[in-house]
Amino acid sequence: MSIFNQILSAIDNPEQEASTNQLSSILDTVQQLSGSNQANPDAIQSAMSIVGNYTKSALQQKRNNGNMGQVNQLVNQFGGTQANSQVLSALFSNSQLQDMIQQISSRTGLNSKTIISLLPILVPLVLNLLKTGNKRGNVQANNPVVNGFLDSDGDGDVDLADAMRMASRYLGR
Repeated sequence: MSIFNQILSAIDNPEQEASTNQLSSILDTVQQLSGSNQANPDAIQSAMSIVGNYTKSALQQKRNNGNMGQVNQLVNQFGGTQANSQVLSALFSNSQLQDMIQQISSRTGLNSKTIISLLPILVPLVLNLLKTGNKRGNVQANNPVVNGFLDSDGDGDVDLADAMRMASRYLGR
């Protein structure tokens, strides 16, 4: 099941936190980032997709070290629509950050200064998408969106850009 289908399933499940308002807020933030950085919306969505791949890898490492509780804690602590530079050091090494910046730059044409300013908000947006699977009133319970994100087919492709486009269509934008 794609990440978007898992999010839609969470929206349809009254026991999970997901809502169309949460999805709207994420899309609005991506659109605002595009405008405030004079960047093509597709470039921001591509950057978010790359950030998603790196976030998936970092969270998988934590889970594989036997710490699913830490994965849930990171998702809940840092998932949102506000910038938080602490999430970068919580998830990534300096070399991972440099690799991510270079990959985003080569794929989108955004300069590294712009990318560095975007990362503290793009990572929380990715984590906010994952929060959609939280069980209401129990954020430490099994989160099917996080599990699906971490257990996807292993091809290294977490296409959040596609998920964002589908979300936009789903919300009629």
